[in-house]
Amino acid sequence: MSLQDKFGKDILLTGWGHSKFGKLTDETLESLIVQVSGEAIRNSGLEPRDIDEIYLGQFNSGMQPLGFTSSLALQLSGELANVPATRAENACASGSAAFQQGVKAVLAGTARNVLVIGAEKMTDAGAGMVGAALLGASYEMAGKASSTGFTGLFAEVAKHYEKRYGAGILGASLGDVLGSIAAKNHRNGMDNPYAQMHRDFGEEFCRTISEKNPVVAEPLRRTDCSPVSDGAAAVVISTSATGGATAPVRLAGFGHANDFFPAERRDPTEFAATRASWERALGMAGVGIEDLNFAEVHDCFTIAELLMYEAMGLTPRGEGSRAVQEGWVYKDGKLPINVSGGLKAKGHPVGATGVSQHVIAAMQLTGTAGAMQLPNARRGAVQNMGGVGIANYVSVLEAV
Repeated sequence: MSLQDKFGKDILLTGWGHSKFGKLTDETLESLIVQVSGEAIRNSGLEPRDIDEIYLGQFNSGMQPLGFTSSLALQLSGELANVPATRAENACASGSAAFQQGVKAVLAGTARNVLVIGAEKMTDAGAGMVGAALLGASYEMAGKASSTGFTGLFAEVAKHYEKRYGAGILGASLGDVLGSIAAKNHRNGMDNPYAQMHRDFGEEFCRTISEKNPVVAEPLRRTDCSPVSDGAAAVVISTSATGGATAPVRLAGFGHANDFFPAERRDPTEFAATRASWERALGMAGVGIEDLNFAEVHDCFTIAELLMYEAMGLTPRGEGSRAVQEGWVYKDGKLPINVSGGLKAKGHPVGATGVSQHVIAAMQLTGTAGAMQLPNARRGAVQNMGGVGIANYVSVLEAV
């Protein structure tokens, strides 16, 4: 059963826009939102007056003084006056939270065309403020001082994983596998014009601790961590094709699952709610992991991508390294993962990430991904996560 079968209507992505990611000193949060909103609406073939509702995904958590941002997209055009606009927040999954709220508005019949935006301006804040803001997504560490920030939380996940499954990684250490994931994503990011980092570091550099690649929180090195970023992306969701610049993309299924917040109530290596979100999205779409041509997943840290291979069902638990060692997740493998460079190379402006992933997937499915383009990309998935496996969203998208 597909989404269309379940709800009796199509959900189409009809237009999208994407800014460069990185340290964007000449941009403001407002200018980024207006830029990508205008691109998405124009590319959909609609006019601002055709938008029935707006959802903005933004985490903020103190990184910007302006904490009330839902109406910033209205700055694009006077025709957006009085359009309902809502900010959605679910930590680093805020962009996908906004996307699914937009989908539900269309499914409910209260809107025909919804503008969904994800945006974040992080680099204006100092490193200490950014670190404290991100730790607001931790039950145990919110409001506390930390020298390693969120990296330290995922470093603990890596330690638990290595203790439980390290012996099953054949011919390499966990650090080597994570270094291979980092190198893969940096190599892929070279083909992404929106990416923050355009440098192919190579496996040896990513696997090796050095002055230029120091340990941030044992065992995670700098190349295992996504960078602090500015950026925005937007997509228009509609019930029917709107005469856009490209063919639309169909949403075939979606899933959302939240886990318990306290770490003591979660298995640190299982990401159970992440797995549930995958099962719900694939189940709604009526497909299996083997039916996907690619996936964009939430690699805020390389250990997160490794765990994603297992949560999505690509490998059994504890065997995620096989997907790297046997080449499955590379651009020419059986399921390319993060052809965009992922959060690792593309950058991670946290509220923008989920929407960016949907835009990149839509580009793949319409043959407009440029140097990132995969041959015969007909179906892909997007996975976006807030916290350490806490808020989890998956979308399955198809070419029309």
